[in-house]
Parts: sequence; C-alpha cells; structure tokens
Amino acid sequence: MLGLSGFLAATLAFLLVWQYLKLRWLSRQYPPGPTPLPIIGGLWRLDFRMKQEMFTKIAKDYGNIFTLWVGHKPMVILNGYQAVKEAMYTHGEQLTGRPITPFVAATMKGRGILFASGHTWKQQRRFSMMTLRNLGLGKKSMEYQIQQEGQHLVESFVSEKGKPMDPTFFITCSVSNVISAVLFGHRFSYDDKTFQSLVQAIGFMFRFMPSPFRIAYDIFPRLMSYLPGPHQKAFGCLEFGHSKAKEEITNHKETRDPLDPQDFIDYYLDQIEKTKDDPNSTFDEDTLRQLIIDFFAAGTETSTTTLRWALLYMVAYPDVQEKLQKEIHTVLGPSHVICYEDRKKLPYSNAVLHEVQRYSNILLVGSFRECVEDINLLGYHIKKGTVVIPEVSSAMCDPEQWETPFQFNPNHFLDKDGHFFAREAYLPFSAGPRVCLGERIARTELFIFFTNIMRSFKIQLPEGVKHANTDPIYGGLVLLPRPYKICAVPY
Repeated sequence: MLGLSGFLAATLAFLLVWQYLKLRWLSRQYPPGPTPLPIIGGLWRLDFRMKQEMFTKIAKDYGNIFTLWVGHKPMVILNGYQAVKEAMYTHGEQLTGRPITPFVAATMKGRGILFASGHTWKQQRRFSMMTLRNLGLGKKSMEYQIQQEGQHLVESFVSEKGKPMDPTFFITCSVSNVISAVLFGHRFSYDDKTFQSLVQAIGFMFRFMPSPFRIAYDIFPRLMSYLPGPHQKAFGCLEFGHSKAKEEITNHKETRDPLDPQDFIDYYLDQIEKTKDDPNSTFDEDTLRQLIIDFFAAGTETSTTTLRWALLYMVAYPDVQEKLQKEIHTVLGPSHVICYEDRKKLPYSNAVLHEVQRYSNILLVGSFRECVEDINLLGYHIKKGTVVIPEVSSAMCDPEQWETPFQFNPNHFLDKDGHFFAREAYLPFSAGPRVCLGERIARTELFIFFTNIMRSFKIQLPEGVKHANTDPIYGGLVLLPRPYKICAVPY
C-alpha cells in the first residue's frame, strides 16, 4: 500500500501530467512557440534570464509571430519591423488594452494611463493630451522650462570642474524636474531629499516590474502577499509616491486660481469639478495620484538612460563627438539659446541623437498589449483578451531595415548629401494609438539637454582609463550602461 508521502507524490505527478497535457492542447489555439511546461510555461526557453536578443533567437525557430507561455498564460510575441508594423498600425485600435495581472490590479487598480484600458484609458489620455497642449506642448512656454532646466544641468557639470564624475544624478534630477514643472508648476532643488526619495521610489518600481518576484506574485498572489521580498518594497514605494502626490494636490487646492490654471494638477482639479455629476466620469483624486506616478515612471527612467548612453557613446566614438561639436560650434554661437527648432540646422547632431536611441535600444521588452476584440494577425486568429507584445526593439535592429544594425552609425539617418531623414523602423516611443504620450516633451528635452552639454564641454575618459565599456546591463525594463565616469572639460 502507498503511504501518505507516496500518495502525495502520485497526486502531484498526476497534476503535473494533467497540466502539461492541458497546456499542449491549449497551445494548439495559438501561434507556435516553445513547448509550455507546468508551472513555468515556456520560460525555460529564456534560461530564466532577460536578454535583449532573447525573442529574436526564438523567432529564428518559430517565425516572427510566436507564443511564449508564462505559467499558464500565453503571450503572443511579434518580432521584426514588419510584424510590429502590422500590429501597431493595422490593428492598433484592437490592441489598446492592457493585461491586468494580480500585481497590476493590486497596485494601479485600473487607474491612470500606463496600465489602464477601455473607457478609463480613453478619457484620461484624451484629457492629458489636451492639457499638455494647453500647458504649451510644442510651444515656446514649455520649451522655455526645458531650456532653463538644461542650463541648470550645464551648471551642475561646470561645478565638477572637469574632474571625473558619474553624470547619472544630475541627468536624473534635470529630467525629473521637467516632469515636475509640468505636473506641479515648480522644480525642485537637486538637494531636496523628498524629491530624491520620490525619484528613487519610482525608479525602483520601474526596475521591479519585470523581476522574478513580480512574476511570482502574479502566479501566486495570495501566497506572495504574506511573504517578504522586493514585492513588499514595491508596494511601499508606490504608497510613498501616492503620499507625495497627495501633498502636492492638497497644496494646489489651497493656492490655485480656478480661472487661471498653471499646471497639470490645476487643470485636473478643474476637470474633477466639471464632471462631478457625470456618472461616466473617471476623474477623481485617486486617479490623479496614479497619473502623477505614471508621468514620472514613463518619463524619468527612459530619458535619463538615453542621455547616459549618449555621453558614453561620445567617449566611445570620439570621431563622432568631434564632428558633432564642430557642427554645433559652426552653426550656433556661444550665447545662442538652443531650441528644438535648431535640430533642422544641425542634421548631424540630430542624426547622432537618433542613432543613440536606435543603437542603445533601451527597452528590454515591448509594450504589453491586450486584444480588445478578436483579430487576424499575420495569418493567425488571435482571440480577445490575448496578451500581445509588439517587440519594438527588434524593429530597431532589423537587418532588413538598417544597413549596419549592430553598429553605431549616425549615417543611418543621413542621406548622401548629409541631410537628416526619418526612418519608419525608428520606434523608440512605440507607435499607434498607445504611442508615448510624452514623446514631444522627451524629444525636446533630449535634444536641448544633449546639444547644450556638447556645446559646453569636451567629454573625455578619466586619466588612465583607456576604454569605454558599452556592454549593457539589465536594469528592470531598460538596458542600462554600466556605471562609468567621464570628465566634462569646459571649452
């Protein structure tokens, strides 16, 4: 007779075999992909590590549309520009949903923009776009704020007097202050401890999202809620962010002029008043707090990381730096206030910045989408509710779209006469209906910050350092440069 341990082992074996057969049966309804195993799904194919080239390698075996199972959940992955284009443009409206995992449900609760779907997402995105335009998006008023912050960034570099420094802190503060000016109507001192804590908390959330602990929470939410780990810190960081957002909202209630809104919070509080009797309204203070977190999360890490890569590439490719600075110094005078419109007079500088974004290709995983209705995608029937990942990073290094996809080459964005031209496969801000809401802000601050630094300083490696290591490390949802120091030597 079987003892208790034997019975439990037999039961476990039966459940595993039953789960395996169930997954094999379900997988017939989706595009092909790595064989899903009980509990782990197809994660074995990734060696349980996140790598930039991981999906491209799988695509070589299964094609540019394949299914990867995470536990018992299928995800349809699209690899290469043509597949991504099909999803983003042809089926963009059908792919505006966001998958609601247990962690997302417990933290974001369907509010905001980043992880919202349906009616909430449409209302919040429409209002946010309108408000950003009212605040000067694409106009001189918002650009002036970015120019002022760019000057603070240059001054912080000057204070280092050409000595070896890690530029991360200064860049992070400057980028975050652009968002602060939009949301709160004011900037923070770089030394403000609350400001630093807020940036650090949101940065931790950004890094936590693709971690094994977040995946474990989504698979075993009840169990993980009782266990210690980084997921508990993530809840604490989000609570801290909401508390600081609430303080700003309370201050705005006391000081704002309803007839003269000055920033995003002012406009949002007005909208709450206007729609308080509308049963279909999604405007309330809880959603406003989540929107503030969303803006910081979406804007700070990506722009900061891009600028860090840009400076690292300038020491890794000194010939590019020399040519870029020659163009800037020839075209722009030392007292000229750099504006976004200057990119048209600086084709090489503009091309370099675009190539920085293409080559660094910082987004490790494409934006998660969920089908809001059944679609036919690349010959496969994809059911409503299926998670689809258009792998934007694969489009940025697609050999069919780029002459030298795995080399840093600003000529990707220059014609034979040296004029700048855009490329369809350049998608750092995604595309379609869920294209990055702050794309114009990000483009403007990247250009103004980068060109101001390059006009003011020669970027060098510290004495004794002979080589700039451009191999990336994995920092959550983005690919980060390894920690480095540079010398910003004033001209």
